[in-house]
Amino acid sequence: MTASTATAARARTGGPKDDGPKVLEHLAGWTLVVVIAMLVTQLGLL
Repeated sequence: MTASTATAARARTGGPKDDGPKVLEHLAGWTLVVVIAMLVTQLGLL
């Protein structure tokens, strides 16, 4: 194994990981949607 292939194999760019908790992300997203909808209706913007 050469030095260039060794660094390419372990190089990470800091992007999102593919094996994250998908359920938690969906729950947080829908919670944000509901909170924004409640804020919009309370302020009378709709």
